[in-house]
Amino acid sequence: MNRINAKFKELEKRKQKALIGYVCAGDPDFETSLQIAETLVKSGVDILELGLPFSDPIADGPVIQKAGQRALKAGMNTDVFFRLAGKIRSKHKTPLACMTYYNLVLHRGLGRFTLDCRKVDIDALIIPELPVEESAPLLKACRKNDINLIMFVAPTTTEERMKRILKQANGFVYVVSVRGITGVRKKLSNEVEPLIRRIRRINKNIPLAVGFGISNPEQVKSAIKAGADAAIVGSAFIKIIEENLKDKRLMISKLMEFTSEMKKSTLS
Repeated sequence: MNRINAKFKELEKRKQKALIGYVCAGDPDFETSLQIAETLVKSGVDILELGLPFSDPIADGPVIQKAGQRALKAGMNTDVFFRLAGKIRSKHKTPLACMTYYNLVLHRGLGRFTLDCRKVDIDALIIPELPVEESAPLLKACRKNDINLIMFVAPTTTEERMKRILKQANGFVYVVSVRGITGVRKKLSNEVEPLIRRIRRINKNIPLAVGFGISNPEQVKSAIKAGADAAIVGSAFIKIIEENLKDKRLMISKLMEFTSEMKKSTLS
């Protein structure tokens, strides 16, 4: 069984919800990025979303864009990404998801990219700009290598497209909480609960993970109250990294404290 499916089943038995944490691979450098990933895992992240940076990240807000620029400047590329993911996997059993853009996957080749994911035990692939209508070739390659291709549902998704997405979806569905790009926001959008209700009318079983804009414990609690099985946190982690680039010891300490606090909010 894929680690992501197993993780959600494990949490369900314990009556818990999942915390999914995003960090950009190679930000601010390889070794620090590895330490950051391990800190998040040890401090309570249930699934680690590892970003492979791209030069034109259309779904990312300014905070994550700057993280990608730092990583690329430090030498991050696809080969280095898989080396980093392999080092994380060698120490931890936590499910790993690669979040990147389709251009990078196409450039490497669908078969080669998904095989490389399997070799380092990456469990899922997240491609925000890949529409379900064009996903069949990658979905086939992912299934061949036992990788979940994560599908997106947004407030603007029509009923017809939602049915098509949910028919193909596996692992979990990425529920986009707002119209727009990623980034820290003050409160959870009012569109989340009705969107989750719409999804549940079509598929009652697949785990739903709410992302885009979740940055504090209250928003995590709101997402769970709205019916989510997981909360995805990204920009808030990256912000801590950005604000403490000159003091890595403080950075790690703050990430540890923040991750633990966010995980606790999934338990209530």
